[in-house]
Parts: sequence; structure tokens; C-alpha cells
Amino acid sequence: MIVSFGTYDAVKHPRVGIIVDGLRERGLEVRELNRPLGFSTAERVRMLKQPWRLPAFAWRLLTCWIALARDARALRRAGIVPEAVLVGYMGHFDVLLARRLFRRSTIVLDHLIFAGDTAQDRGAEGLRVRLLRGLDHRALAAADIVLVDTVEHLEMLPDRSKGVHVPVGARAEWFDARPATDAPADGPLSLVFFGLFTPLQGAPTIAEALRRAHQAGAEFTATIVGTGQDYDAARAAAGDLHGVTWLDWVDAHELPALVARHDVCLGVFGTSGKARRVVPNKVYEGAAAGCAIITGDTAPQRAAFGDAALYAAPGDAAALADVIAELAGSRDRVTAARAAAAAAAESFRAVDVVAPLVDRLATRGGSA
Repeated sequence: MIVSFGTYDAVKHPRVGIIVDGLRERGLEVRELNRPLGFSTAERVRMLKQPWRLPAFAWRLLTCWIALARDARALRRAGIVPEAVLVGYMGHFDVLLARRLFRRSTIVLDHLIFAGDTAQDRGAEGLRVRLLRGLDHRALAAADIVLVDTVEHLEMLPDRSKGVHVPVGARAEWFDARPATDAPADGPLSLVFFGLFTPLQGAPTIAEALRRAHQAGAEFTATIVGTGQDYDAARAAAGDLHGVTWLDWVDAHELPALVARHDVCLGVFGTSGKARRVVPNKVYEGAAAGCAIITGDTAPQRAAFGDAALYAAPGDAAALADVIAELAGSRDRVTAARAAAAAAAESFRAVDVVAPLVDRLATRGGSA
């Protein structure tokens, strides 16, 4: 039996939910001990710049940990010792608790992000980044198996022998939202972008590309979902474009259907080191929902999607505008791009992405 453990929120951050789904679909028993902390990634990073917020974080974390410890004791009283404990996304602190509570179990840390790397990408520097890199080191040392989403992240691990490459993938609701046909609907090309407007996403580049494509005569509509650090810069870059809808927020349960109504899902176009090491969840999800994919031309994204996606150089609004204009001018090209992305997405269902983890657990004797 496997325990999925921690203060994660699988609605806001679906990665751990994908792993749990995949393990269950492979016939493994998974029990969740989950007490969501309630802080988003953006809020956690904001605390690095506003240290006076840390006491609220610490108090809420302590409250969740007390509940998790109580849940773990209930398991022990029932005579249950899990073969493995999966510590969910943003588990840098949770893995330390899991190590103490489950001494006889294999501890698996889903290290989707490196805290120091993420904080640096969002503007932190100096002592704060060093402290967070120290937190990364402690978290990685506490785990027996470390899950990462790209080969580039695997190479960042101090002990690569612990690492297992598990792509992010997409949950079933994204595949379920896929329309019955790959052919575009009548009317102009429709594009969608959703995200937290962090620097790695390159939202200002996307906005400028939309403006350039429009000026070049391309006919399209676009839906931009989210807010965040680069939101104001993106709005300024787009200007007053006709046919572009800005939505501050869409409920997570409604997002797959909204994305699936579009022809193209836009990925990330940031230029930072972190941006060049990731394959964002929106690329997997957009492809699963039946959209064509345009994203940054980086090694991990090409490794994941190959010729099934269209690419533009990171930070190059003119190049992205050219790709948008190309699709806007050819319905047949849109149909082919949608079909290619949907076919590629089939290998990123939950049951498939967890295969390397299941193999590693079987090697350690912790797969049943």
C-alpha cells in the first residue's frame, strides 16, 4: 500500500493527483493523508519578499502537521505500514515530517520545482535564494526516491541515483473535454493561454506576438486567463486588441472545457534558465484537450512533443507572431496540428507517466 502524504492541493496543483490516479489505474492501493495548506506557489514566493508573512505560514503548517501526525498514528494503530509514502508537490517541508513518521517506508518526494530556482526566477536573490537552496538540499536528502519532470531537472539533483523522470502529464478531465473532431470551428483561429504570469511563462512575449500578428493581418481571437507578476506588462504589450478576452480567473473544474473550445493552446516563452528546463502543465493539458500547441523552442519541450507541437524561440515575439499567422491562414494546418498534439498526448495519460515510478518501487520492493 502507498500513502500519498502532505499539505498539497491537488486542485490547484494537479501533479500529485496525476501520480495518484496513475498508481491506482495500475492496480496499486493508494491512501491519501492530505491536509491542504492553502497557500499557492505565488503566495509562498511572496513570503520570501515579505518575511513578516512567515509566521502565518508557520502556524498554518504546524496545524496541518498536527493533523497529519494524528492521521499517521491512526494508520499505525490499525497495523498498517505503507511500503511507500509519496510526498506531494511543494513538499519541501512535508518530506521532513514524512521521514520521521514513516521510518520503515520508502519516502518518495515529488520534487517538481526547486525552491531556490523558482524564487530566483521570480526575482528573489542573495540570502533568500541561498536559504531556499539549503531547503532543497535537506528535502532531497530526506527522500529515498525523487521524482522530477524533465531530464534537465534530473541533472540538477545532488544524487542522481535517487532520481526518476516522471513527466507531468494530464488528468482524465482534460482528455474527456476533447472535442469529437480535430477540425477547427467556423470563424477565425482561436487561441488560449492560462497561467500565473510568472517570468518563465513569458506572457509579455505572448501579448506582443498577438499584437504583431494582428498588425500583419492575421485573423484570430484569444482568451488570456490568469493574473500575476507579469500581468501588467502583458496588458501593456497587447494594447487595445480587438478579439482578445482577459479573464482574471476560471474555476479549475471549468478550465478543461474552456481550453477545449479553442484551436490553439499557448505554452511558455520565458528566457530564464528555469524556463528552459520545464515542460509546463498547460502544454500537456492543452494537447489532451485537443488543442494544437505552440510553445517555446526548448530542449525538454521538443523531447516531450517532437514534431507534434509548433515552436517559437523563447522571448521572440516576432517568431511567435509568424507561427500564429501561419495557422490563422490555413484551416488544414490547424486540423493537422490539433491531431498531432492529441496523438502525442495519449502517451501522457496518468497510467503511462507513472510507469518509471512503478518500476523503481518494484525494484525497492515497495510496489504492492
